[in-house]
Amino acid sequence: MSFQAPKGTYDIVPPRSATWLAVREALSRQPRLAGYDYVETPMFEDTGLFVRGVGESTDVVTKEMYTFEDRGGRSLTLRPEGTAGVLRAIAEHGLHRGQLPVKVWYVGPNFRYEQPQSGRYRQHTQVGVETIGGDDPALDAEVVWLAAEAMRSLGLTGTRLLLNSLGCRECRPAYRELLQDFLRGLDLDDDTRRRAEINPMRVLDDKRAEVQAQLTDAPLITDHLCGACKEHHEQVRSYLTDLGVEYEDTPRLVRGLDYYVRTTFEIVHGGLGAQSALGGGGRYDGLLATIGGPDLGGVGFGLGVDRTILAVDAEGLEVGDRSRCDVFVVPLGAAARRRTVTLLRDLRRAGLRSDTTYGGQGLKGAMKAADRSGAAFALVLGDRDLEQHVVQLKDLRSGEQTSVPLDDLVAAIVASTGQ
Repeated sequence: MSFQAPKGTYDIVPPRSATWLAVREALSRQPRLAGYDYVETPMFEDTGLFVRGVGESTDVVTKEMYTFEDRGGRSLTLRPEGTAGVLRAIAEHGLHRGQLPVKVWYVGPNFRYEQPQSGRYRQHTQVGVETIGGDDPALDAEVVWLAAEAMRSLGLTGTRLLLNSLGCRECRPAYRELLQDFLRGLDLDDDTRRRAEINPMRVLDDKRAEVQAQLTDAPLITDHLCGACKEHHEQVRSYLTDLGVEYEDTPRLVRGLDYYVRTTFEIVHGGLGAQSALGGGGRYDGLLATIGGPDLGGVGFGLGVDRTILAVDAEGLEVGDRSRCDVFVVPLGAAARRRTVTLLRDLRRAGLRSDTTYGGQGLKGAMKAADRSGAAFALVLGDRDLEQHVVQLKDLRSGEQTSVPLDDLVAAIVASTGQ
């Protein structure tokens, strides 16, 4: 019997894994440069954390969570998104009692029971950032810029940044009632009507054409913001302009999670079809208090590694080093094979990715293996070379070959590769 990866999942194998690692690195490099600390949380949490943190009216909670009862009778859920677990960790370990804002980043898989299709998986990997303890519009702009800069660093040109404000606890209740009155007059199915009574703004996120067609005249939150929210949003927009970030005001933008307030954004790509969102985020003031922590403001994002790779593919970009090593050692003879073991140790300790053949392969086969490895250099070491205490260093790009003393070999390669 042969096995395959479960439906809605996929394996990351060479040479594709080089692209995957490069994209993950590009998305996580920006928060590291901005002074964000790394956190890592369990892949499963108490189910109640997500019900309260994500929102019981969301599709994530009502339809998509992987929930199970453990042997102790506890209800646990594989994390469907990253924010709730990270905020739980911040509260549990008292990080908010130190210097504010707390600024952290993370990377890992999330799990949702969705209908698999291109760009939509039951296990997907996200790079995320969260900041807790600040309500400065400049912090919102920083988070948005980090996401946009990550895409720019990959060379993507087909992305669009959508921006909106969802108001706050002061101005949103009045808009909520206005939107509910509007939705009650539409021809909606029973599930959507129930959703409209629990969280009417979630209906604006409905992707079905028959629903969107009826929302043309729906009231816009941006027309009903309080003075403080208007000022906050204008400052965010001004900072983004100063940073050179191009954005599109999108008054109907509603993220699929309940906790967002004020700044909300999404990065989309035109080459991915229906699943066009590469990631997004926004401000979630009050979320920490919802899950048992203090009432502090927060803002963050999640960027999908999987979908970003699809965007890279759509634009035909080459990212990631697909070579397995920098140096490939070709031993010829029993004494040379024995010396290769310590030679590889020295090369690797110097930070050089190094490999060799095994099983006594001949020169022709070993040189083919060196070419396949993507190495820049081959070291040909024979028993006669050992007697003379030298090695033949071949540049696989130019074909040039020189004899180098073994004692100088590592330094010579480090100098040639710029390590």
